Amino acid sequence: MLLTTVVVTEFMTNCFIVADEDTKEALVIDPGGEGERIKGEIDRLGVKIIGIINTHAHVDHIGANQAIKDAYGCDILMHSAELPVLQVASKMGRLFGVNLAQPPSPDRYLAEGDTIAFGTNTLKVLETPGHSPGGISLVSADGRSCFSGDTLFAGSIGRTDLPGGDYETLIQAIKTKLIPLGDDMRVYPGHGPATSIGSERRYNPFL
Repeated sequence: MLLTTVVVTEFMTNCFIVADEDTKEALVIDPGGEGERIKGEIDRLGVKIIGIINTHAHVDHIGANQAIKDAYGCDILMHSAELPVLQVASKMGRLFGVNLAQPPSPDRYLAEGDTIAFGTNTLKVLETPGHSPGGISLVSADGRSCFSGDTLFAGSIGRTDLPGGDYETLIQAIKTKLIPLGDDMRVYPGHGPATSIGSERRYNPFL
């Protein structure tokens, strides 16, 4: 699996492009904005985008959904519990000083245990709500990489003071879904540097 990170917007959101090394089929995870920059990186890599995955529907993770969908004709995938968040995305954006046209609806809904294939690679869906009602994390088939969205960060966790957030739900999701992935699992969060489950299990003050 090839992994490229594009950090976008003033929210410093990690947009991930994951690609199959042989077929060049690829997925875009959380295109939070700056669609032209993301498209430029996709074109530089020479990969074929077959899907957009949103770990959740907060404005800083979906801002370039329309641009990427229009450019590559790919489907948008997210958890169905994120629909209420998506439906108020434009309004929430204004509260944070972001002008965002109402983003497109998902083409496919994801749930616990679903797999998304790109070439010979797959990502498995884990439901990790708490930061948002339908937050998900994605685990690579080789057992090496977890894309945690805004569930778990290096030294921190996702905020739970936005509509639909719940602290106890988030902590439970981390402890029951992410910690069991094992200490060697590399974690790629929605913001900030990569980390590992082992490091967060030992040193994250919230755990």
